[in-house]
Amino acid sequence: MIHLLKEVGRGKRGARDLSYEEAIQAAESILGLQASPAQIGAFLMAERIKMESVEELQAFVKTARKAAHRHPMQGGIDCAAPYDGRKSSFIASIATAFILAAAGLPVTLHGAAALPPKWGVTLSDVFMSAGIHAKALQRDSCIQAAEKTGVLYVHAEEWCPPLKQLRPIREELGMRTVLNTVEKLIDYSSSPFLSFGVFHNTVFDRMTRLMEQLGYQQSMIIQGSEGSDELYIHRPTRTCRMEHGQAVLQMIDPEAFGLDTPVPEREWSAPLQAETTDAVLRGEADMAFIHQVLLNGGVRLHLAGRVLSIEEGIYTCKAVLESGEPYKLYTTWLKMLKKEPQAV
Repeated sequence: MIHLLKEVGRGKRGARDLSYEEAIQAAESILGLQASPAQIGAFLMAERIKMESVEELQAFVKTARKAAHRHPMQGGIDCAAPYDGRKSSFIASIATAFILAAAGLPVTLHGAAALPPKWGVTLSDVFMSAGIHAKALQRDSCIQAAEKTGVLYVHAEEWCPPLKQLRPIREELGMRTVLNTVEKLIDYSSSPFLSFGVFHNTVFDRMTRLMEQLGYQQSMIIQGSEGSDELYIHRPTRTCRMEHGQAVLQMIDPEAFGLDTPVPEREWSAPLQAETTDAVLRGEADMAFIHQVLLNGGVRLHLAGRVLSIEEGIYTCKAVLESGEPYKLYTTWLKMLKKEPQAV
């Protein structure tokens, strides 16, 4: 590990990218905890300063996938948002997932307890506020709920143990590392479609080249709300879609679909996120949040090839939401996961 650390840690001018084979060695040392905490922390910071290459990211993703429990069951879309959570915006992906599932497109969501740098409200926080005990989010329970409803939630640190083991180091560093990207690309259910959130459009080129290497049928990189893969409803969102090996940049403007809506200010907590999700699926929330879910659902249906246009996707999601089926799936999903965990 020391010789690899020297290569990436020579400073801004002297550092070099690792070859794919070298990056595999580094990833195995870090994810296998063969390197010391000091070496791991130093490597993560050196990579942050240097900026990870496509080959390095690919190597870390491949190694993390090998270390993870993966269950190729869904054949749908993987929604990859930052694991550091949200502070100032509605998490639309939960309600969107159940609309998509009701429309016949399975969805995989994944996350963990709050992480740096944001330390925001996470999916797990929302689910616990909805009444699900943390211990109920075990693999078998979540797989059973997915088989019944089409929505799989992956608690990443249970499915990929190295992420749990590395948490103390990440918390001490308190900032973004290569793991913030890698954990979103483990692809727990072997999904052919991916929506991937980023904070800065400067990473579009690297990420599109990485998506091509990872072999998704279709993927979209979205510079969304708080770095998520969710499109804004009050202004255009910058996206980049991979189509047949080509990167296609696109600004998606809600105004073009008659959905642009001012977003009411909220002090977002986990209970409020859960309440708003429930209200959206009942069709009783503020229209800004309903419109946001419809737009995101329409874009994801189009990405997965289930509709011919985003507009058709929006109309499809609207009809599905009005049918009441997404709310039925959501209540079924909650009921299955609210069961008291069995004593071991």
